Amino acid sequence: MSVTRDDVLRIARLAELEVDEEALPGLVEELSRILDYVAQLSAVTASEALRPFVPGPDAIRFRPDEVKPWPLALGPEEIAPAFKGGFFVVPKLDQFE
Repeated sequence: MSVTRDDVLRIARLAELEVDEEALPGLVEELSRILDYVAQLSAVTASEALRPFVPGPDAIRFRPDEVKPWPLALGPEEIAPAFKGGFFVVPKLDQFE
C-alpha cells in the first residue's frame, strides 16, 4: 500500500503535529513500509489450534469490557469528618461570611 504526501499531511493535521517539508518524503516512505508490513501480517493464515500469545494468567484474559463503578473499601460517610445528605460538610471561611 502506498501513502501519498497528502495522506501524511492529513494524518499530521489530525494528530495536531507539525511536519517539516524536509522530513515529509522520509515520512511518506516510512509509513508506506509500515503499511506494507501490516499487509504481509494480515496475509498469514491463522488456525484455531494456534492461539495468539497474550501475557498474563488465563483467568484475566479477554474479560468483557464492562463500565461499572468501582466499590470503595470505605464509604465517604465513614472517612469524612462531617458528611450530611450525600455531601461533605466543610467549615465556612471567615472571609465569605
